[in-house]
Amino acid sequence: MPRPNRIQPDGTFLATPAQGGFMGNRGRLHDATGSIGPGLWQTKLWLTCTLRPKPGRPLQGVTPPNGYTRLFFHDEAVACAAGHRPCAECRRAVYDDFRAAWARAFGQIPKATQIDATLHAARIDPATRRPRRHLAPVETLPDGAFLLWQDRPHLVQGDRLLPYTPQGYAAPVPRPHGIATILTPEPLIRVMRQGWHPLLDPAADRPNW
Repeated sequence: MPRPNRIQPDGTFLATPAQGGFMGNRGRLHDATGSIGPGLWQTKLWLTCTLRPKPGRPLQGVTPPNGYTRLFFHDEAVACAAGHRPCAECRRAVYDDFRAAWARAFGQIPKATQIDATLHAARIDPATRRPRRHLAPVETLPDGAFLLWQDRPHLVQGDRLLPYTPQGYAAPVPRPHGIATILTPEPLIRVMRQGWHPLLDPAADRPNW
């Protein structure tokens, strides 16, 4: 039976056997039965990793008894919308590009702990322990950002929005104008504006549908 560990752009958990394009890590979230527990915000370190097992860390199921809960994302844009950043261990080159764009966005070269603290403050409201959202004009968003449009997550890609489904992206719609609720945390929007963009499902780059 699939575990609810496929993360959606709004941060919710979906039970599906499909892994997607990336694995994620934010510590151990499951209990002894393999169920996701209440400690979703227990660590500030939220990573986007490759699907490849790391050396010395064989992939032994989704919820090994004494290991971290393995999360999965359709692509890296979904991971960013959920508040994750590239792993510096298994995706070092991508992390270095991300960190350089972060430095351009914030005016200083950060430590990983500074990135994680900033992202954690942007993705959670401590008063409610729920995801924090912000509003922005749709026309100002960079490619790779996720927003809610007509109560549904959409990916920004050029002059289009791609509606998200758990199976992938649906046929595009024209990018609208106006204010929308943004799912991708604001610091990651700033980083994307400085030239770093998450890796997308190849289907998102199709010129025509």
